[in-house]
Amino acid sequence: MLYTLRRSLLILALACTLPSLALDRNALLDQANVLLLPRERAIPQLELVDQNDQPFSTETLKGRWHILFFGFTACPDICPTTLSEMRRLFGQLPAETREQLQLVLITADPARDTPQQLKTYLSYYRAGFIGLTGDMEQLQRLSKALGLPFVPATETEGDYSVSHSGNLALVGPDGSLRGHIRAPLKLDGLQRVLPQILDNER
Repeated sequence: MLYTLRRSLLILALACTLPSLALDRNALLDQANVLLLPRERAIPQLELVDQNDQPFSTETLKGRWHILFFGFTACPDICPTTLSEMRRLFGQLPAETREQLQLVLITADPARDTPQQLKTYLSYYRAGFIGLTGDMEQLQRLSKALGLPFVPATETEGDYSVSHSGNLALVGPDGSLRGHIRAPLKLDGLQRVLPQILDNER
């Protein structure tokens, strides 16, 4: 009788506790513009080049969380705003969370964004951000896999712009796409929910 009572109480306690441990996906969207996928999505193995002119495989994304977005160094608005806001956000996150995260800018303008150009541009932010470039075919395959579209420039001479998504992709430590941070960024909400996501979505 006593065993049965204890077992019933344990089941009741677990039933009350487990929902609170799960992430409320609607709240994530409302509070932080974070949209988690119902199931992770594989990212193809691609070979790019980082801002130090070193090979960078998408396999390198494994081992920690990454936030990736497409942009270009001549971008007049979306990119500098995003980088500035992400630098501010990273500075407000708990140290344990910050150490698990890496921001990556992937160029949508490889004609102008050489590794050196990316390195110089990202150095202005002094936040340890990574920059990636490569050939257009590889970049577009990654863009499609991450759900971050961009339209390649038809002219690559003179002063031109590139149309690209303002959203960011959230990639887990297994190297799979886990969701998106949608524009506009809600920094206060992201500061609250990112530690929860990293703890729950391992």
